[in-house]
Amino acid sequence: MPSLVQFDNTDTARIGIRSKTLPSPARIRILHVVSRLTLGGTEHGMLKVVNGLGEDQFEHRLCAVRGVDPEFANRMGVLSKAYSVGDPEPGLQFPLFRLIRLMKNFRPHIVHTRNFGALEAIPAARIAGVPVAIHSEHGYEIETISGLPLRRRLLCRAIFPMADALFAVTKDLVAYHSTQSWISADQFRVLYNGVNTEKFSPRRREANRIKWEQGIPEGRIVIGSVGRLVPIKDHGTLFNAAELLVNEGVNIHVLIVGGGPEFGRLQSRVENSTALRGRVTFCGASGNVPELLNAMDVFVLCSVCEGMSNTILEAMASGLPIVATRAGGNPELVVDGQCGWLFAPRDVPALVQHLKRLIDEPQLRQRFGTAARLRAAAEFDLNSMVKNYHDLYFELAARRGVLESK
Repeated sequence: MPSLVQFDNTDTARIGIRSKTLPSPARIRILHVVSRLTLGGTEHGMLKVVNGLGEDQFEHRLCAVRGVDPEFANRMGVLSKAYSVGDPEPGLQFPLFRLIRLMKNFRPHIVHTRNFGALEAIPAARIAGVPVAIHSEHGYEIETISGLPLRRRLLCRAIFPMADALFAVTKDLVAYHSTQSWISADQFRVLYNGVNTEKFSPRRREANRIKWEQGIPEGRIVIGSVGRLVPIKDHGTLFNAAELLVNEGVNIHVLIVGGGPEFGRLQSRVENSTALRGRVTFCGASGNVPELLNAMDVFVLCSVCEGMSNTILEAMASGLPIVATRAGGNPELVVDGQCGWLFAPRDVPALVQHLKRLIDEPQLRQRFGTAARLRAAAEFDLNSMVKNYHDLYFELAARRGVLESK
């Protein structure tokens, strides 16, 4: 059996839940299953839950159906608290029996699967006799924005009802998956992601130092984005807008935080542009996202589609005005005209218009940033998110008699 992944608490907050502490032998054992352990929003959200709930009342294990990304392993520490039961190579796999064997070995009280790639763990949990099975959906794939293939729709229709609870992280995702699986939206809950508003907070006095460390010349307005460099994030739209602004004489700098398969192509795009060359900084995947956000004046997310963007929440908590696509769950986070602006995916002229106004009006940037910070703290605080997961796990454990039987 592959060994377990040690997660590093420096990248996710530990949030305590104030309720009666269960004795160690009575902890609820949870197996969190994802398709692959990688540096994505779903995986970071999972680690927030795991670290937030802690080990007093729960015993957590992670399971990757298709292996662990080396980049994830390097960032999160030594492999010692997560199982890998499959092959990272693409193609048809059938890990059902390995999942069953793992569950019989760990004997979880709850199996929580995230996204379609982990869905086989739901029937595995039923066969292994796991008391509680939960499935949640956290985002989109660019290939399935317009709809799931028939085979996947049929699998979802067959497997979703096996779970004791279904939820998604936005209302938009609930509508999508209920339609695609032919299951009433009433069968889904919504559990929003949360952000650590202490870790992510405005520290404007440090902005000049951080800009200097990144080699950004003084006086430039920094337009930034954080996220995986993958096609669905559509960084090209941001570069097209930035190019137009520079050609109009606007003194800007673009700060890109994140790594991914598009890294080389995007670097070439910048190097081949007279306007952008010397005005774009690629930071790669970084553990200093809170600091880098404070080097930004405006946060932009150009995703073609989005589940619930953790990076938007982090930027809002950092007091930044947001310019994001009107896609997926983004409108559930950003109040248009209050925390920033929304625009249609790939609409470069609209993005340019919004950026020009924010660049020209510092007071507007300040007002939007303050409103974004207040909204993040009031509606999407990490403590509230962790409490929602805590309550869900305890509710289902009680319903299935787990608490009485331990």
